[in-house]
Amino acid sequence: MRIDIELTDADQQHALRADARAGLTAEAKWLPPKWFYDKYGSELFERITTLPEYYPTRAERAALAAHATDIATVTGARTLVELGSGSSEKTRLLLDALHQRGHLDRFVPLDVSESALRDAATALDRDYPGLTVHGIVGDFTRHLDRIPTSADRLVAFLGGTIGNLVPTERAAFLAALRAVLRPGEWLLLGTDLVKDPATLVAAYDDAQGVTAEFNRNVLHVLNRQLGGDFDPAAFRHVAHWDVEREWIEMRLLAERDMTVHLADLDLVVPFAAGEQLRTEVSAKFRRPGVTAELAAAGFELTHWWTDPADRFAISLARSR
Repeated sequence: MRIDIELTDADQQHALRADARAGLTAEAKWLPPKWFYDKYGSELFERITTLPEYYPTRAERAALAAHATDIATVTGARTLVELGSGSSEKTRLLLDALHQRGHLDRFVPLDVSESALRDAATALDRDYPGLTVHGIVGDFTRHLDRIPTSADRLVAFLGGTIGNLVPTERAAFLAALRAVLRPGEWLLLGTDLVKDPATLVAAYDDAQGVTAEFNRNVLHVLNRQLGGDFDPAAFRHVAHWDVEREWIEMRLLAERDMTVHLADLDLVVPFAAGEQLRTEVSAKFRRPGVTAELAAAGFELTHWWTDPADRFAISLARSR
């Protein structure tokens, strides 16, 4: 087992400072969703994936369970790369299928959390004797060029995480990924699909309030990491379906006028009652759009599978 550190705590702190300053001084305030995921935020998200309203995790797993053998057969991959790997739980379906086909030599998980990556890598190293595990602590928007060159790679980008990128960011990410792959190598992409707004909004605004707590957790992160004095209880969780852009926006709505101080940035941030801070975009997709975005980056969509209820898609694309 090997772990490469491409992203340090100092790097993370620098990025948080830059994002907080840019987003909180913008005319329409925003923060990137990656700052949800401190230890507590990651625990909350694991709870979210088990909620009755939150279908994406179950739907993607169902599609993977049904088609992992097909993926292994089509790709014949000897190296599996996973971007944003987390616990790598769903990825075990692919690891098992590739292992059974006799192809798999190496697994390369990439994640921003060193602790999560080490835990997952250690478990996989134990459970898959003979498999080389080469973890990379890094950001998939910045460190794709650190993915080792090896034989017959399949890159998995699952969980619908690509939906957290706006279109220009998706185009840049897919182009950067294509640039590090050889012709004929593979991308397995998980995308949540457009469906009725009531189902979509409920998935991001559960009855138990877990998602609301998850959303407000970003304010606790700013308080702890940047010397902030946000009152998270003064912000209401909002999940909004944008019909034109076909994405969910998670927002935090200020319920009163207030002024927030971030001591480490020497920054004063005013909020008017009713003002909203966007914390996440989660785009939903249709097959023609996925096909077009992949093609623009140099990928050819070869296979498209969904769960039985057609809620979530996993698409297999080959680099041209």
